[in-house]
Amino acid sequence: MKYKHIFGPVRSRRLGVSLGIDMVQGKTCSLDCVYCECGETTDLTIERKEYVSFSELSNEIADYLSGNPKLDYVTFGGSGEPTLNTAFGPLIRFIKDNFPHYKTALLTNGTLFYLPEVREAAKPFDLILPSLDAISDKAFSAVNRPHKELSNQRIIEGLVTFCREFKGTIWIEVFIVPGVNDDPSELQAFKESLLRMNPSRVQLNSLDRPGPCSWVRTADFEQLSKISDFLAPLPVEIVSRKSLETFKNEKADDTTEETILSLLKRRPSTIEELSGISGVALSQLSVILENMVSESLVTAYTVNDCMFYRAM
Repeated sequence: MKYKHIFGPVRSRRLGVSLGIDMVQGKTCSLDCVYCECGETTDLTIERKEYVSFSELSNEIADYLSGNPKLDYVTFGGSGEPTLNTAFGPLIRFIKDNFPHYKTALLTNGTLFYLPEVREAAKPFDLILPSLDAISDKAFSAVNRPHKELSNQRIIEGLVTFCREFKGTIWIEVFIVPGVNDDPSELQAFKESLLRMNPSRVQLNSLDRPGPCSWVRTADFEQLSKISDFLAPLPVEIVSRKSLETFKNEKADDTTEETILSLLKRRPSTIEELSGISGVALSQLSVILENMVSESLVTAYTVNDCMFYRAM
């Protein structure tokens, strides 16, 4: 079967070997974050509907998982906000009913947890990773560039409520944009809100992939360490780029320009990451990428001394 809505497996810094599920088409999201590795939002919306049908998604997942691949997680994520798709609740129940031995994760911007139906639909997941990048309205507007009908205070209260209701594990990611959401008053507000949420982990992150706004700077490790110390006694870890160990993707024989392009449409990657994802040798992958660049299918550029490839 040719897959349109699942991708990988990819080796993730946080989730190990993860099969991705893209719940929406294109960059459909409730936010237009200045750092997003998926690029600028093309459909800024809070409308919930079946952007990709349950039948399409469940057929692809059943076909792939029936081969019993070795995975750490099946992850709802991709290029947009998965909770916008009203099929995400039925789909997680489908996976739990038919493939219960797989752990599941939800990567979400957390903006819709103020809705009781979204909180209820998310309860079967094993792990949920919402983001929280701002507490003040000023920082929220600057970092996340939200849909006009979103209220950050309502989002925060929705996250607090969900964290109290959810029986699984929650890791909250805070993306630091130097000069925007790292002043003392904002950090104090972060600490107070995160203590109310009481997640299993707080993951501090900063830019290490190309984003849509060139002015966004990386917070260095020293700065992130100081923020981590300030947030104590919260369980904080700093998420930093690490060399990814190459693993054998069981679907590697199917790897083509098309599958590489599918991955690069969802996030920029280095050649080393693509090699780890696909199981293709670096020398062979270098030729494939050179051809794709010459055909204007992908572009290459550097961020923090790392060469990234992204689909055009």
